[in-house]
Parts: sequence; structure tokens; C-alpha cells
Amino acid sequence: MERREFTMLSNMEDLPSIQIGDDILRFELNSLSDFGRQIAQKELRESNEIKTKALEDLRELLKEEKDLLVPFDNNEWLVRFLRPCKFYPDSARDLIKRYYHFKVKHADIYNGLKPSKEANIFQSNILVVFPNRDQLGRRILVIELGKKWKHKEVSLDEVFKGCVIFLEAAMIEPETQVHGAVVVFDMDGLSLQQTWQFTPQFAKRIVDWLQDAVPLRIKAIHIVNQPKIFQVVFALFKPFLREKLRNRIYFHGTDRQSLHNYMSPKCLPANYGGTLSEPRVNGDQWYELLLKCDVEYEAINSYGYNKNGIKKK
Repeated sequence: MERREFTMLSNMEDLPSIQIGDDILRFELNSLSDFGRQIAQKELRESNEIKTKALEDLRELLKEEKDLLVPFDNNEWLVRFLRPCKFYPDSARDLIKRYYHFKVKHADIYNGLKPSKEANIFQSNILVVFPNRDQLGRRILVIELGKKWKHKEVSLDEVFKGCVIFLEAAMIEPETQVHGAVVVFDMDGLSLQQTWQFTPQFAKRIVDWLQDAVPLRIKAIHIVNQPKIFQVVFALFKPFLREKLRNRIYFHGTDRQSLHNYMSPKCLPANYGGTLSEPRVNGDQWYELLLKCDVEYEAINSYGYNKNGIKKK
């Protein structure tokens, strides 16, 4: 496959955006805010000196990986993996290898994955990112797999692909690299027929992805509005959860105060007991923006291993 360059990082003056009323929706690719720099220094050991040395060391480590094609001359790309690893080059190298090995293992999901091929999941409007961040600067991804989910029209594989597309985009944002993301699973109205869509194989793929192959700080997973039958679904995931991720999963049901103990009402809409007045950005609106980024996903897809673990040409 032809190697492509990352475009969203190089054309800062021509970032993809869409107009929504009086607001403009775009990815946040500016330099870190003062708050972001403080958190990066405090939690990620980030400083100019450490960053410069880590970039040099990681670049050399990747040059030794003869079966892996990556843009090791692109500092912004390298930083995407260094930040979640607190600027330890060995750990970042290992994360990069896991990230690409996961793509090989699940090639049926990743081959040619880009927004223009996944209209169905975004237009179903069950997978959205809030335009605002939470009180700690984290991106908020909401997945509604209850009464809004038409499981005969939208498969769980499509849901997974949509999550991958969103998190690949989030990885590009410096603020998100530092602060991470939280995921809200809204299970309101989950039915017995929908629970049958979940399998141990799907559960393992999701957990392996979150624990080992996502170059992003997943800070919390909040389960809200779940009925009792959700216990059947969660039982599929439990055997694969390691302690770190298990301790970041919170069950709230309809108890909004429980949710607010972790997420400020100021960053949540009224249906989650919040006071946020910003209108929801629907899935089809995000899709309109993501469509303008297809070339970035083509660049993402042009790197890594092929199915035999051999460097792409």
C-alpha cells in the first residue's frame, strides 16, 4: 500500500469544519492550553527536555522494527503514543506494536476503515461525542445501546467501527492526548433480543482493544440507565477485565447524583441531570465533519503490518 502523509496535522489553517447554527464544529488541534500543559507536566512527565529525548529514543527504537512501517519522522504522530505512556520510549514502542498487531488480528474490521464507508452507524445517531469536554478536559463519547439501537439495522461490529473512527480522531487532538476520554454507555430500554447480539468473542475484542491497543487515556466508563438484564451482558465482559480497567467502570442506573460524583452537571445535558445548554451534536453532523477527514484515515490505514506481519510496501 502506498504510504500517505498525515494531513490534519500539517494544514492547520485549513482544518475541516462544519457550521452548526452559530457554532463551528471542528477538531481541536491547537497547542496545549495552560491547563493542558500543567496536567501534561504533572501526570505525564512532559517537559521540553524529556519530550525531545523521548522522541529521539522512540524514533531509533522504531527503526529497529524492520517489519513495521510507521511515520517515525513525524513528531506529532510519535507524541500520540508517547503521551499515554508518560514519555517512556520502550512503553510507547510496545504500545505501537500492540496497536498494529491488533489491526492485523482484526483485519476484517480495520481494512479500509474510514468514515465514508461507515455512514450507517453515524446516521443511526446512537454514537455521538459531546462538543464540550468534562470538567477535567476529557472528551465525552456516548453510546446508546438501548431503545434507540435498532439492532437489526446496525450491527455491533458497526458500533465498534464507529468507536474506532471517533477515537482515532480524538488521538489527533493534543488536549485529548493529555486529558483522555470518558465513555458513557446509555443502556436505557435494553431488550432481551438486543442482549443476544453480544457474544464472548465481541466482548473479548472490545476489552482487548481498550486495555492493550488504544493509544488514548480511557479514564472512565460510565454505565447509565441499565436495566437488570444488563447483568447478562456485563457477565460476558468480566472474565477479560484486568484490575485497572475494572476499577474505572462505574454503574449508575438512573441515579444522577452518582453520575455527578464523577462528571459535573455543567458538562452534561438535562437528560443526564445536567445544566449544559449547548445543543447536542448528532451522529449525522459528526459524520459530515468526519467525511472531510477521509484522507487522514487513508493515511492511518497506510501504515503498520500486513496480515502476515510483513512491512507494507
